Amino acid sequence: MLLGKKFIVTIGLLSSVIFISTTAMKQGADEVKTFKNLKVLPKNISEKQLDAVMDSWKLSLGVQCGFCHSRNEETKKMDWALDGKPEKEMARQMYRMTTNINKKYFKAGKDSIGMIMEMGVNCNMCHKGGAHPEVKAPEPMRRGLRPQGPPAAQQPATPPAQ
Repeated sequence: MLLGKKFIVTIGLLSSVIFISTTAMKQGADEVKTFKNLKVLPKNISEKQLDAVMDSWKLSLGVQCGFCHSRNEETKKMDWALDGKPEKEMARQMYRMTTNINKKYFKAGKDSIGMIMEMGVNCNMCHKGGAHPEVKAPEPMRRGLRPQGPPAAQQPATPPAQ
């Protein structure tokens, strides 16, 4: 009788361990998502990395998801893959531009999934929290006034003796 109880307890514990480990493996596999319609971001980007990129863009432009992404009116949910707004294509073009600038001028390399590792320029440098960066010509200098900014290097009042 004692041998039978040990056997049943051992089988029960072993079954529990197997059940828990297969459940954990299944949950880990579920975390890997395949995103649709990625044209400039790496196809194997993780959900966490994609969220970080999107959050950075949202903050840099001062917008919400609906600025670039369209809503599916049937499901009443955002359709992330849909290319229904021109702002989404513009974001892709701007990403390509900053990536090219960073590669060419700042020698930025890519990480294991293809994301640029180092940034020299980014969205916020021009957008500064606005959806459309302000483009304006520099103000002309008025006679006798120095432009605002860092102080100019001090020049001696009289030329040095020769």
